[in-house]
Amino acid sequence: MTGAIWNLLLALAWVILSGDFSGPNLVIGLVFGYITLVLIEPQVPALKGYPGRIPRILRFLGFFIKELVQANLRVGFDILTPPWHMKPGVIAMPLEARTELEITMVANLISLTPGTLSLDVSDDRKVLYIHAMFLDDEEELRRNLKEMECRALELFR
Repeated sequence: MTGAIWNLLLALAWVILSGDFSGPNLVIGLVFGYITLVLIEPQVPALKGYPGRIPRILRFLGFFIKELVQANLRVGFDILTPPWHMKPGVIAMPLEARTELEITMVANLISLTPGTLSLDVSDDRKVLYIHAMFLDDEEELRRNLKEMECRALELFR
């Protein structure tokens, strides 16, 4: 978290010193701040691991946007075509997430994807119950959701 705050402060300093208070200039400041933090990371223990998080976040965003578009297209196609292709059902997915924050993040990401909804977490916090609109292949759905969970957990661990 310290790295993100320093990156933001460096970007704001860039915006103030350049005198251009626009969005693109802020993005340029964020990039320059990130490069600076990458260069000084070996000398500052508080920044340890920060430079590796940004590429992971960008990879996750790309993955999630792809999943979001695919799910929207599938649900949209099902709504627009006369015979419905959905086969709803509930599955139980074992969780790798352990903390409350991780479980909440995984459950919310699953619920944000059209066609799936997180219903409940078991009392021992090891199983997440999910309602799926398209339960044609339970193992494939479970595998896709596990991939989303693993990629989300990379952001926290």
